[in-house]
Amino acid sequence: MLNDITQAARPAIVLTVLMFALTGLAYPAVITGLAQVIAPDQANGSLVTRHGQVIGSTLIAQGFSGDRYFHPRPSAAGKGYDPTASSGSNLGPTAKPLIDRVTADVRANPGAPADMLTTSGSGLDPDVTPQSAQWQVTRVAAARHLAPAAVAALVDHATVMPLLGFIGEPHVNVLQLNLALDNLPASGTHTAP
Repeated sequence: MLNDITQAARPAIVLTVLMFALTGLAYPAVITGLAQVIAPDQANGSLVTRHGQVIGSTLIAQGFSGDRYFHPRPSAAGKGYDPTASSGSNLGPTAKPLIDRVTADVRANPGAPADMLTTSGSGLDPDVTPQSAQWQVTRVAAARHLAPAAVAALVDHATVMPLLGFIGEPHVNVLQLNLALDNLPASGTHTAP
């Protein structure tokens, strides 16, 4: 009887171990290896480094504050832009906390485009619309004593168009835009203080 049970269970055990080895070990190892060869930057989280230090990722919004930088969309991820708490707010359109937050943002930022007043599904969208970036040009240019046309040209250059002209929406990565802003040459773009 025990021998019959062992005989019946053996194929199931062998198949379980085999499938674990294939799908749990071999397949992930092959895909990880291919990703490292084909697209190492994306496979490692699209990290951005400056002077040998990781300063962020182009996939996750960073919390920029002050007038000298372009700001991302509001965050719904924990306190601030916490990548370990990525999620939407789960507040419905009639929820009082959401209405209060958006109303306060509208008062503080009159004329702001909609994506500067609402959070994204992940709460950490690293991109804004080109309109939202252009809306911030005057503030950033004034804070840095730069010609608004130079900052607007930087936004135009940083705008990523839809893939194949129709897949997705035009967008601007805020981290990359702010890094390009920090790299602007000091001569020829300043206005009189």
